Amino acid sequence: MTRVLVVDDSTFMRNAIVTLLEQDPEIKVVGTARDGLEALQKAKELDADVMTLDVEMPRLDGLETLQRLMKTTPMPVLMISSLTESGAESTLKAMEYGALDFIPKNMSNDRDAFGLELRRKVTALARRKAIIRLKYRRINNIAMPTAPLPRMQPSQPADYVQTPCHGPRDLVVVGVSTGGPPVVQKILSALPSGLPACILVAQHMPAAFTGPFAKRLDSVCNIGVTEAADGDRLKNGHAYICPGGRHISVRMRGPLPEIAVTDEPRDALYKPTVNLLMESAGKNMARRTLGVMLTGMGADGCEGAKILKEKGGCLIAQNEASCVVYGMPKAVIDAKLANQILDADDIAQAIMTIVKG
Repeated sequence: MTRVLVVDDSTFMRNAIVTLLEQDPEIKVVGTARDGLEALQKAKELDADVMTLDVEMPRLDGLETLQRLMKTTPMPVLMISSLTESGAESTLKAMEYGALDFIPKNMSNDRDAFGLELRRKVTALARRKAIIRLKYRRINNIAMPTAPLPRMQPSQPADYVQTPCHGPRDLVVVGVSTGGPPVVQKILSALPSGLPACILVAQHMPAAFTGPFAKRLDSVCNIGVTEAADGDRLKNGHAYICPGGRHISVRMRGPLPEIAVTDEPRDALYKPTVNLLMESAGKNMARRTLGVMLTGMGADGCEGAKILKEKGGCLIAQNEASCVVYGMPKAVIDAKLANQILDADDIAQAIMTIVKG
């Protein structure tokens, strides 16, 4: 049973979130709070597995609540975000402060779809409770409990054989979803300005968020980061973030590759779809490509990764221990497509080593 604490200053939203969550018999809302101060008190009392947290609240807003929570009662937090630029900026900042993921507050468009995604994310994040508590106890120098600590997953399955990934390679294509923004920032901010490769990122994210996400990354990274536009040239030392709700791929303009940002395929389950990015990079850049599969729900990217590998590309997959959701990396690992399985902390160094050859 997944125990949830729902925090929102709107009575309507609190009631709606509770109703949608409890459509799953394996989810129980153990409490609600109207503001951050009430949320912090109930977090100490209720032993919830996950908190859903609004950003804009009276007395104590979501960002300050989150910072205090991670010092006193750390737990997985899912931000409930408005689809505005300020909402996007606050949500991205919240993920730096410790929130694991977010869901846009777009119930008016499709209540059933919102409820399904809400339940999926809450259930997935609940599995990280023990790891989150251990991590923040160490950060905050809190005494360890006498109960057994959660078992950390090894960096790779015991029977998995890693294979060399030789360079140089001048294109890095990244697929990422649930829990992605902090790990993407961790990796890109560790890369040098003179990186001899271009990076394309397909992050499952609403359209209102990708522009602020690119700007935030550009402000903290040595490499340049922008939201991709159709026809952009591949530029070394630069990362392009796919606009939300669209797709990013590589196409040839005569002898030179360029970035394609399109609406096709319109029937794709995810926009952007990682499959298209991986497949197009494999077909057009072949051995010049390094694929990186990061945290995310589902298996988007696995089919494209098969084509990438067939054409001579190589692939890094994030390991289970450092993923918020071990779905997309697990799919490529189970398909024996990953050359290397690495912790999020080690991926930037691996990228630098491989692209330089």
